[in-house]
Amino acid sequence: MPPSWEDTVVSRRFLIEMTRMHEYSTLDAYETGDMDLEERQALRRVVGLSTELQDVSEVEYRKLRLERVVLVGVWTSGTVEDAENSLLELKLLAETAGSEVLDGLIQRRQKPDPATYIGSGKALELRDVVESTAADTVICDGELTPGQLRQLEETVKVKVIDRTALILDIFAQHAKSREGKAQVELAQLQYLLPRLRGWGGNLSRQVGGRAAGGVGIGGRGPGETKIELDRRRIRERMAKLRRQIGSMSTSRDTMRYQRQRREVPAVAIAGYTNAGKSSLLNRVTGAGVLVEDALFATLDPTVRRARTPEGRLFTIADTVGFVRHLPHQLVEAFRSTLEEVADADLILHVVDGSHPDPEGQLAAVREVLADIEGAAGIREIVVINKADLADQEVVDRILRRERDSIVVSARTGKGIPELMSLIDRELPRLDHEVNLLVPYDRGDLISRAHKEGEVLSVEHVEDGTILHARVLPSLSQELARVGKPVERVS
Repeated sequence: MPPSWEDTVVSRRFLIEMTRMHEYSTLDAYETGDMDLEERQALRRVVGLSTELQDVSEVEYRKLRLERVVLVGVWTSGTVEDAENSLLELKLLAETAGSEVLDGLIQRRQKPDPATYIGSGKALELRDVVESTAADTVICDGELTPGQLRQLEETVKVKVIDRTALILDIFAQHAKSREGKAQVELAQLQYLLPRLRGWGGNLSRQVGGRAAGGVGIGGRGPGETKIELDRRRIRERMAKLRRQIGSMSTSRDTMRYQRQRREVPAVAIAGYTNAGKSSLLNRVTGAGVLVEDALFATLDPTVRRARTPEGRLFTIADTVGFVRHLPHQLVEAFRSTLEEVADADLILHVVDGSHPDPEGQLAAVREVLADIEGAAGIREIVVINKADLADQEVVDRILRRERDSIVVSARTGKGIPELMSLIDRELPRLDHEVNLLVPYDRGDLISRAHKEGEVLSVEHVEDGTILHARVLPSLSQELARVGKPVERVS
């Protein structure tokens, strides 16, 4: 049998440092110089990160399909629990992408090493871990520079990717619509462009003359290098994708304009990935959209109609989930999708109450929302989802911190009626009250009042229908043109 983890020299250092590292909950000790050199430079193993396989058939299947990966992160701030939660989230991301996680390591540093991310000595130790576990990929919990990526890969001798590349890969797997696929491809090309590399002949120049396809006079000369040619083609493809995304968003813009013209209030569901946004949409509207216990199961926005308990019509949109350190390329590429949030009258900010760090999820989502133009000043309700699984102490803590918050369970339906009543109170009010006699030949306006407004009373008389309702300004103007005022009897 191969030597166990405890028999290796690297592991013994990890086990010693594990007990000592828990004494420091923040970087305050590091900043004051109290951490000794050995502890500061040690890699720390995170227990429980190996992917659990259920049965022999699954083991055989995954041996054929999955990459075997080791996770590594640099802990620069916060508590040890924060660092471990970040790596646990990276584990979920890796498994969503189709990987088998073998191990996870954390190193505590003031900042990532500019050359190899974890330092040259730790990179050699990481190489030993990769060799002992027979891993074929290393995933770093951060965005690596091209230089860090290259040097770390040369040291560990296997493929190295960072958190950004991993998230982009998941998006590429889950994109279904033409627009979603184009947005993901654009983000991938933006990420790839500064990281193009070539070796040997890949860097040689294209020659002119016959070797260049018989171009002859005017075609001779040094030509482009292979990497220059690749970069030019990527830029051309990115420009084409931007044009395609612009044209494909026209239909959504048209539908959004129609909703705005008819002044139907809009609600947007935003939140961390896998917080239960799609489940909440299904519970409120019966939309039947995909619900899956996986990260980034929803990439394409879904807009459905719903009614409050008082009968008021509004639209509710499910949007792509956010995550810590969401790549800026994705925020830019999905800007047209995120406009559903910016155009909303109310944001339902869904947070997973059963997550180990719900406050961290709230902060990460708000960081992304701050980058969306027009989303900062929109009214927000924090919806604490998965109440059936959440710890009551955690729920109470969030309720104390978040003034406008409500507890629900999209799976069981708990709290949904209260949420709908809260939405009714927070949506823009229908402040145009009418009391008119509408001719019978304009029944279409009566129908619109029922669909778009709040009908208080209806009375059918000889000359038409007496309508007493609260309606939108545009409908109020149309009713005033065809109807006759009626004195209300108090």
